[in-house]
Amino acid sequence: MAHALKDKKRLAARISRIRGQLNAIDRAVREEKDCYRILQTTAACHGALNSLMVEILESHIRHHLLEPDAARVAERRKAAREVIQIINAFLR
Repeated sequence: MAHALKDKKRLAARISRIRGQLNAIDRAVREEKDCYRILQTTAACHGALNSLMVEILESHIRHHLLEPDAARVAERRKAAREVIQIINAFLR
């Protein structure tokens, strides 16, 4: 994911927030907190993961599929297959 290095700090910050949400869910379950609060935090975490997925996927598509360099046809085909595999896995 070399093309995302410029966004590395921002992505790392998003991942840290998601990790914090997961830790909050873990603590809430262990401490037998209110189900609504656990579900609400889980839904927020799910949304954050989806947003991260979309951002990385968009970067991948822009870099590997939309580049105008015709010499990179094999790379584009590989990237297209990867996107299809990821979307299939994501939607299961």
